[in-house]
Amino acid sequence: MQVHGTAVALDGCGILLCGPSGAGKSDLALRLLDRGARLIADDRCDLRRSGGRLLASAPAAIAGRMEVRGLGIVEVPVLDEAALDLAVDLVPPDAVPRLPEPAFRTFLGLRLPLLRLAPFEASTPAKLVLATAPGGPVLDGRDGGQ
Repeated sequence: MQVHGTAVALDGCGILLCGPSGAGKSDLALRLLDRGARLIADDRCDLRRSGGRLLASAPAAIAGRMEVRGLGIVEVPVLDEAALDLAVDLVPPDAVPRLPEPAFRTFLGLRLPLLRLAPFEASTPAKLVLATAPGGPVLDGRDGGQ
């Protein structure tokens, strides 16, 4: 299955950034890379199910490439494949819930915890670090993908 999204691994946690073209997926991914994240795929992700986990990889045609507005297409070191643990819908700031209820997005029959965040807020990378930390509010509530 292929989805329109950008995937990164942050401290061992796979994050799928979702949103329409121009939503800020690559921009947020670039800021996460600056915090030590590793790129899995930019703009399009191939997803497959394996052993109860959802794995992401880049389509061969775009593997190792990232679109950076103002610079163009750049070569970036990537992980060949990584398990996803979290989906993030990139939304306008007024659509970010102050106190979100647990939410999930299903891919290939597997549920991922879902956050709604504004991609261009300065605090968004820090929010993802907090959310994905061991015992953090998101991954602590995951349902094992079922």
